[in-house]
Amino acid sequence: MRMNSHHRRAATVMSVAALAVTAAACGGDEAAQPAQAPPEKAKPVAQIDQLSGRSTAVKLDSGFVEALTSLKVTPGPVGDAKITKGGSAVFPITGGDVTYYEPGSVDPYVQGTIMHEDSGLSLEAGGKTVELTDFVVDPGASVLTGTVSVDGEVAAEKAPIFNLDGRTLKPLQANDNGTAVLEGTKVKLTQVAAGVLNETFGVDAIKGGLDIGVAKITVNTK
Repeated sequence: MRMNSHHRRAATVMSVAALAVTAAACGGDEAAQPAQAPPEKAKPVAQIDQLSGRSTAVKLDSGFVEALTSLKVTPGPVGDAKITKGGSAVFPITGGDVTYYEPGSVDPYVQGTIMHEDSGLSLEAGGKTVELTDFVVDPGASVLTGTVSVDGEVAAEKAPIFNLDGRTLKPLQANDNGTAVLEGTKVKLTQVAAGVLNETFGVDAIKGGLDIGVAKITVNTK
C-alpha cells in the first residue's frame, strides 16, 4: 500500500529526526569509538588549534554514482561546495581544530573537529530534495555529522550522516606550500541516513554502509 503525500512526509520527518539520537547504532565495523585521553608522554606530530581554510574532498565511489543513476537521483553541490569534473565533491573548511599523533601511540591518533559551514550535498529525485549541509568531521569518533533538510525545511541538526573508516588512512603528508594532507579515509552512509533517503524518495535500494567515496582533507598549517 502506498502512503499519501501527507503520511509520507510525516514518516520522513520522523525518520530524519531519529538521526540525532542514533549515532551509536549506525556503525558496524566502522562504529564510532570514544576517544581515549592521550598519555602524558605522547606528543603530537602536528597540532592546529584553529583551522583556517582549505577543504575536504570526497572522491565519489563509482558504485555510489551508479546507484544514484539507477534510482534517477541527481546529486549537486550546496552553497560553497562544488563537484569537480573528476568526480570529487569538495567542501571548504571553515573552522575547527586537529591534532595528529604517531599512529599506534594514541587511539585514535587523529583527534579534533573539522567544520564545513554553508556548504553541502543535495540529492534530488521525483520532485523531492534532501540537502545534507554544514558538515562536521570528528575523526576521533569516526563520524561526520550535519544538518538534514527535506524540501527546504530543516529536519535534523548534528545528525550522524556518514561513518568514517580510517583503517585505510595514509600517513600525514606535510607540504612545502604550508598545507598538510590526510588522505584515504573511506566515507560510508549510515544505516539511519539510508533509511531517510529511502523514505523520502520512495525506494528501498539505498543501504547503510554504502561506500560514498574516499576523503582527502587538506588544511593550512600556517
